Amino acid sequence: MIGKLNHVGVATPSIDDAVRMYRDVLGATSITDKFALPEQGVWVCFVNLPNSQIELIEPHGADSPIHGFLAKNPKGGQHHLCFEVEDILAARDAMRAKGATVLGTGEPRIGAHGVPVIFVHPKDMGGVLVELMATPQEAH
Repeated sequence: MIGKLNHVGVATPSIDDAVRMYRDVLGATSITDKFALPEQGVWVCFVNLPNSQIELIEPHGADSPIHGFLAKNPKGGQHHLCFEVEDILAARDAMRAKGATVLGTGEPRIGAHGVPVIFVHPKDMGGVLVELMATPQEAH
């Protein structure tokens, strides 16, 4: 069912600080501008790699779900893995049929790449929060 790894989500208290680390320490040369996804409660920025992306996520607003993660991990850290799927609704239904918990209502919402996404609870995914996203029409 899963396609390629699209990105690794990394929560951070400061995207600006994280960008400096990826650029100045690791030598990343292609980094997108920071933008808000208020409906998901996050600021987002992508570090483009030859084979994938790092999605930097910072809280946006008092109700951001990232606040809880950062309370447990004040310096930030790996938040989720995102895999592409051909059919997001079929993927959701397959996850549920296999007993996995799809977070929220289960209705896909539009993610940072402009395509529908769902999240699957870490308790059912070996301790890792998994994001499934519809395969984007354009490469990242």
